[in-house]
Amino acid sequence: MQKAVFPPRAGGSPIRPAIAHLQPNGIALVAGTALGEPDIIALWFGESDLATPAFIRDAAKRALDEGRTFYANARGIAPLRQAIVGFHRRTLGIDIALDRITVPGAAMLAVVTALQCVIETGDNIVAVSPVWPNIFQAAEICGANVKFAALDDDWHASPPQWRLDLEKLFETCDARTKAIFISSPGNPTGWIMSREEQCAVLAFARRRGIAVISDEVYGTILYDGRAHAPSFLEIAEPDDAVFVINSFSKPWAMTGWRIGWLVHPAGLGQQMWMMSAANNTGATTFAQYGALAALSPQGDAFRAEMLERCRAGMGVVADWLTEQNRIRWIAPQGAFYGFLHVDGMRDSLAFATELVRSARVGTAPGSAFGAPNDPHTDSFVRVCFAQDAARVRTGLDRLAKAVAGI
Repeated sequence: MQKAVFPPRAGGSPIRPAIAHLQPNGIALVAGTALGEPDIIALWFGESDLATPAFIRDAAKRALDEGRTFYANARGIAPLRQAIVGFHRRTLGIDIALDRITVPGAAMLAVVTALQCVIETGDNIVAVSPVWPNIFQAAEICGANVKFAALDDDWHASPPQWRLDLEKLFETCDARTKAIFISSPGNPTGWIMSREEQCAVLAFARRRGIAVISDEVYGTILYDGRAHAPSFLEIAEPDDAVFVINSFSKPWAMTGWRIGWLVHPAGLGQQMWMMSAANNTGATTFAQYGALAALSPQGDAFRAEMLERCRAGMGVVADWLTEQNRIRWIAPQGAFYGFLHVDGMRDSLAFATELVRSARVGTAPGSAFGAPNDPHTDSFVRVCFAQDAARVRTGLDRLAKAVAGI
């Protein structure tokens, strides 16, 4: 991919440096080498191989047939926002005021909207990492510097686990920190933040005047029987500077629909209406009726089906790892990724790129999920196991053969 070059102009280029210097993340670089090629076993993106279920597609088609193709409320149609209230009531046992819910479009747009609320050029955010790169790239696009507070991988625990060092997280924050970004269950690690850790972070953020942006997209994809992972919504007051992101993409196999939602501080309803109108004029109208169907009892049943598919895929990875000498993981508590540590690998981008070429399997390089030039994440690759179990196993076996060659 050729880097953009901006010719000099009198008085200097008007292009912001943060935009002029943007580079694709490692996931995009690897996938771009063979995206759509039929013989690739693509485990690089965070999506299932299941199509969106028919009852959701049919609801959107009905909306089209009924002519629901006009502008709608930029914050989302009222029935959908009300159904989101019901979703939180079912999964978390709490009532969220309707005026705190906005459906601006995709969950990434919800992230950007939250960042726009708190970031000015020169501020910074602190991201708990490893973390999905679109998050910190969005912060950079908004004008923020990004600082990373890395999870510790405790391989000596039984079983091994990811640990958050709260002291390290708080020390990473400074006078210019305007937000702490947390993904739990995490992408790519599957780490889940505890209630005690959430309470400590919220108390710190309140004292320091820092916002919390919590990505809870995988909140219902967890493997211990709970309906939902611990959520900041359960402990935050309505007027706390807490922004919680959610999405239809993962639990309901709706990645291509680009619909998510944001639960934001009370009193920002008017601002959210204006920002959503300016950013996107609101989510696609007829697609919102598909999202509404996803929040029905049928949708709850499909979420359970998706969870079992993920559980089966995780079991395939776990069994496969018992046969490996140089590959290990910290088993995920949630989400649907295996973040695989490869002993002896020092350049995950080069490895993942070669893996596509020679083994025809797509993985995401670990270097994409951490701070630039972080040697720690560079020893990992991420695979998505929310797919057919046999397909996952075939991809993993190809990966193992490639590892044997380095």
